[in-house]
Amino acid sequence: QVQLVESGGGLVQAGDSLRLSCAASGGTFSNYVMGWFRQAPGKEREFVAFIGYTGGYTDYADSVKDRFTISRDNAKKTVYLLMNSLKPEDTAVYYCAADSSPIGRQKGSYKYWGQGTRVTVSS
Repeated sequence: QVQLVESGGGLVQAGDSLRLSCAASGGTFSNYVMGWFRQAPGKEREFVAFIGYTGGYTDYADSVKDRFTISRDNAKKTVYLLMNSLKPEDTAVYYCAADSSPIGRQKGSYKYWGQGTRVTVSS
């Protein structure tokens, strides 16, 4: 069983940066692909980024590519999402997810989820 706890959300202005963290406990962290997803008010949860077991592979949604960076520290059992040049449309609750062999972008293939951290970007 893996427990995930996100942190780092908050209220920022457009153009600002924010770094989200997701700390994992239970299980062997390096055995899990880690993903970030987000859910805006009234919308479905959507893929943001995922990172492979060692951090050597990453993938991003087109909407965040070149602005967001996902990384992981297996020694600290933590995955990060650095968000630069934030836009109002990035406003959402951001969720961390983990699975041993997910289909990268598909939220339904991730077994473990955190409770989410809210990001609000004002214009």
